Amino acid sequence: MYVDTAKTKLKNGKTYVRHLLRTSYWDGGMTRHTTIANLSSCTEEELEAIKFALKHKGSLSELVSLSESVSIEQGKSIGAVWLLYQMARRLGIEKALGNSRDGKLALWQVLSRVIDQGSRLSAVRLASEHSCSEVLGLSGFDEDNLYENLDWLAGNQSDIEDRLYKSRKGADVPQLFLYDVTSSYLEGDCNELSDWGYNRDKKRGKKQIVIGLLCEADGKPAAVQVFRGNTRDLSTFGAQVKKVSGRFGCTRVTMVGDRGMIKSGQVEDVKKAGFHYITAITKREIESLLKSGVIQMDMFDERLCEAFSEGVRYVIRRNPVRAKEISLMRQSKRESIEVYVETKNRYLTEHERANIEPFEPM
Repeated sequence: MYVDTAKTKLKNGKTYVRHLLRTSYWDGGMTRHTTIANLSSCTEEELEAIKFALKHKGSLSELVSLSESVSIEQGKSIGAVWLLYQMARRLGIEKALGNSRDGKLALWQVLSRVIDQGSRLSAVRLASEHSCSEVLGLSGFDEDNLYENLDWLAGNQSDIEDRLYKSRKGADVPQLFLYDVTSSYLEGDCNELSDWGYNRDKKRGKKQIVIGLLCEADGKPAAVQVFRGNTRDLSTFGAQVKKVSGRFGCTRVTMVGDRGMIKSGQVEDVKKAGFHYITAITKREIESLLKSGVIQMDMFDERLCEAFSEGVRYVIRRNPVRAKEISLMRQSKRESIEVYVETKNRYLTEHERANIEPFEPM
């Protein structure tokens, strides 16, 4: 192993010097070279140190006196923090949170959750391992400061969402919003919004909170709201309509929700605001429309069909993705049954006391 140095003179008169860490070996009567690393960015002192180490690799005792005065320390990581900080700036998150200490603490809570999910205490420890103070200009905080910062976020949530929304939309007024809810179960009871409800996490005996997420047409979050754990999905929709029409000042908007989100009561809220809505209907509603003749089964084709009834427009199309899922599900069930039957038949064939002949009464 050796350091290979070469100089190249360019047409403009400049000289380019490159340094490569290489090794040589004999192959079929020819000397071949393998490049291990490019050392061109190293300083002259670093290159001399590498050459010195390679020269004395067979007698490391000569390097003992040097190693005694050298200490190796792990510096702070900067890559993850810098990358996420630049993304937060481009997305307008940093500007929406502001340059105050609370704004910077909130930004660190966001970045630390992306780097490594954990508690407030883990976010403090993470700051000592990453270049939080160097990149964000933030230092000297503990987990209590971060919990207090959550109170600040709760009190300023609407203003932060409004600033983030305005920075993204510019002169364009959104005409479509997507809305859905989820839930998160809690291990303890010390939460003013915790309650019993439909637990999507399938955690029996756990209270939960309900979270509603409002997004713009491109999927970017516009607002989030937390409700009591026993709040029905339908009950959360009206607040979103008021938010879009009031706080965001939007008109001629189409609200999109799943089949359990927009019913008759929610339709009235949408109409009062002068909005439109898009949702999916349930299997029972489809059967009712088929029975009344509003739609027919042959409409569920590869083509896009539509039907109108009582001022409602129904867009009808066969869902190839769902059809494939159902087909795979049926095939999986059939294979499971076949395996079960084969196992039982093998047992009856191999068992000494099993008799596959039909029983004839005496």
